[in-house]
Amino acid sequence: MAKAVSPDAISFILANPCPDSSSDLPEIIVQVLDLKPTGNTYMFMASDGKMKVRALLQSALSSEVTSGNIQNLGLIRVLDYTLNNIPTKNEKFLIVSKCEAVSPALEAEYKAEVKTEGSGIVLKPKQEMDVESEVRSEAKGIVLKPKEEVVAKSAAQIVHEQHGNMAPAARMAMTRRIHPLVSLNPYQGIWTIKVRVTSKGNMRTYKNARGEGCVFNVELTDEDGTQIQATMFNEAARKFFDKFQMGKVYYISKGTLKVANKQFKTVQNDYEMTLNENSEVEEARNEATFIPETKFKFIPIDELGPYVNGRELVDVIGVVQSVSPTMSIRRKINNETIPKRDITIADETKKTVVVSLWNDLATSIGQELLDMADKSPVVAIKSLKVGDFQGVSLSALSKSIVVVNPDTPEAKKLRSWYDSEGKDTDLAAIGSGLSLSTQSGTRSMYSDSLPSSYHQQPIPGRGQGTICTVAPYMFHKFGSRKLLNSSQNPVFFCIKAYISYIKPDQAMWYRACKTCNKKVTEAVGSGYWCEGCQKNEDNCSLRYIMAVKVSDASGEAYLSVFNEQAEKIIGCSADELNDLKSQDGDSAYQAKLKEATWVRHLFRVSVTPHEYNNEKKQRITIRAVSPIDYATESKYLIEEISKMRVSK
Repeated sequence: MAKAVSPDAISFILANPCPDSSSDLPEIIVQVLDLKPTGNTYMFMASDGKMKVRALLQSALSSEVTSGNIQNLGLIRVLDYTLNNIPTKNEKFLIVSKCEAVSPALEAEYKAEVKTEGSGIVLKPKQEMDVESEVRSEAKGIVLKPKEEVVAKSAAQIVHEQHGNMAPAARMAMTRRIHPLVSLNPYQGIWTIKVRVTSKGNMRTYKNARGEGCVFNVELTDEDGTQIQATMFNEAARKFFDKFQMGKVYYISKGTLKVANKQFKTVQNDYEMTLNENSEVEEARNEATFIPETKFKFIPIDELGPYVNGRELVDVIGVVQSVSPTMSIRRKINNETIPKRDITIADETKKTVVVSLWNDLATSIGQELLDMADKSPVVAIKSLKVGDFQGVSLSALSKSIVVVNPDTPEAKKLRSWYDSEGKDTDLAAIGSGLSLSTQSGTRSMYSDSLPSSYHQQPIPGRGQGTICTVAPYMFHKFGSRKLLNSSQNPVFFCIKAYISYIKPDQAMWYRACKTCNKKVTEAVGSGYWCEGCQKNEDNCSLRYIMAVKVSDASGEAYLSVFNEQAEKIIGCSADELNDLKSQDGDSAYQAKLKEATWVRHLFRVSVTPHEYNNEKKQRITIRAVSPIDYATESKYLIEEISKMRVSK
């Protein structure tokens, strides 16, 4: 196997830091040494037995390592690469963007023997020789250096004569190598990319300590489907805002890269790009363009919990369970009416989630899904926002991409599962299945904690609190804590408490459309009218919307409860409770409510600021409810006690 290492492979790489085409490369087989993870990628030393260079596998190749194809001491064939200078360390860095495994791990590091001509003296390279070292013959004093890249002048003149009169974009394409986005990194010097604008933001203004300015960003996608976000400020923003047009293809160079801020990034890339007024952007005209391949990074449905109300967008894949008719939704900000359609999908985690499609997605792809809903198609959706409606929900954006029955391994695996067992399996909504532990990957009911600025006194556990310690910033009547700012997102936490009172004469439920669950009104003549579905139905269903008082040893508070959580508390549906009241009378009805009191639950609760009659208030809502799991509770308390011991 050792003979499979290409002689002088590292020398060739040093002499050709940026090859024009991967198809012109000779066979480059190197040994992988000191393989170790770094973030989402893997670093190693590439060796040909005589020389070594520090190297990095792009994140797209990480799966080759985790699957065991690429191993430490194993051999790989380098199919495409870029060699970068690291100015701060005065060394070279090899970025491997495409490779394949040749051999599993060898027994030891391969070392080539170097013979000088006519002397018969064998020179063995030092184990830690780097790319800047020289191989010297002790007998002859011969210095062997990597050969430098030589470009024949006549060839350069020919290229200049052939392409000198071309348009700038075409000239850029012919005279520079196009780098895939996956190969870019902050240490790279000169590069040119060919990308399509797949999303363009609005021009925004800002004001900070350094003054006022403007900024906008675009999302760029290359031919392989890799995405990156590019941001422009001030002069660059004004220069390129009109130049960048949605859907068009551009050559871009002279930009800079930095590690992406995870709080604000909207694409799956470790880096983000900044373009300044000296950056070059040329539209690719009069040449074949490309349609970027859509790349997905799927999140299982039962792992969506941690993304609720976050900035990070997710990709999902699932089997369509139901598709609603198109509904008309009126926007509060401008009173505009837009179409909406909800689809429910399921995956191998045996969980379902509702995905809301808007505008063209609702009327085009949504209608296509409705027409084939009886066939349970597989749908892959990119760039969805995760909300907390009904616990966990997904909503499409203007840049979301929906692919029906994609030809991917994930889709084939999901289809096989559904046809063999999934269609006969009991599926549960992810919002109603929030667990007490994190083993299933969902948001734990022990993981939500109050912001430190709201802690009046220590709250037992990292995510639990008593009513008296969390109530001061829920209800202004306590007066000792500022209310949440009206612009803040909901705050989540957990309490263990008893249902102490359910008022029997409150409005316990509302009449709901069986299709979209929105409120219906009695239609003229007969039936019920749904404004959302824009149609009459002969029947409707009842859904809970009520308030309950909860108590613990420290105090009490009223919480709002909606249908799914109320059914768990009451023990029956709103239709069943209404039938009990109408058939057996108020005494049976009140007895049923009384059965639900003085039962201890673990509640996951959200606190949302709102304004009523010009008075700022807080709305507290039960988002999930579970009975106390004493085994999990005990493990949790032991874990907290251990932390207290360590801190002391």
